[in-house]
Amino acid sequence: MLCMQALTPYPTNNTKERKKKRKEFKVASQSRTMMKVANLIAVFILLALASSFVTAYDPSPLQDFCVAIDDANSAVLVNGKLCKNPSLATPDDFSYSGLDVPGNTSNQLGARVNIITADLMPGLNTLGVSLARIDLAPNGGLNPPHYHPRGSEVLLVLEGTLYAGFVTSNPDHRLFTKILKPGDLFVFPFGLIHFQLNIGKTPAVAIAALTSQNPGVNTVANAIFGASWPLYPEVLTTAFHLDEKLVEDLQSQEWVNPT
Repeated sequence: MLCMQALTPYPTNNTKERKKKRKEFKVASQSRTMMKVANLIAVFILLALASSFVTAYDPSPLQDFCVAIDDANSAVLVNGKLCKNPSLATPDDFSYSGLDVPGNTSNQLGARVNIITADLMPGLNTLGVSLARIDLAPNGGLNPPHYHPRGSEVLLVLEGTLYAGFVTSNPDHRLFTKILKPGDLFVFPFGLIHFQLNIGKTPAVAIAALTSQNPGVNTVANAIFGASWPLYPEVLTTAFHLDEKLVEDLQSQEWVNPT
């Protein structure tokens, strides 16, 4: 009996110690679980923030540049247009008449582009679209190589036969061309240099839809050789492998704007 009484306290204390350790282990496990949950929540928060950063962007400008100014009296609107009170809008704001009238192609290029933007059709404002009629004279009327800095273009041929195409950007400079006839469509991707040439013996007419209310147009030859002020001849002789005299002669010429 004395032996059993002497041994009784040991297992009792051992049991309490095990319970204490199990409790500490349980608390530690709960702490680790809470930490994992907290880490998981932090990951979700970071992903949400990253997603918002990806989807957030500055709106595309509708002009070549916008110089910051503090003087409100000397400032203009970023996109150049105020919005009319919706209650004062009329059907005329959303319509335009005149694309049935042929453009005058009696110029150096044999081309005329009549583009309809929000300036002529106020209802286009903020809608991100515009339209143009392209007239090309027979036997070589040319809408010369150009690009739109703020839009893509889809061309629909109504009359005549066109040789149209575009060139991809650096470093490949791949040329994509097609001979187009009435009813044919051709798309010119955003910002790429493209052109249309009338290879037929009759006048050609096409309609172009552009993905901006003010897509802009930069005619390559006009920008390079007709810039004001002129570029230094050394820039062009090196870039285009041309003789300086030829460059100066090109810079002295009048460069027609088809638009």
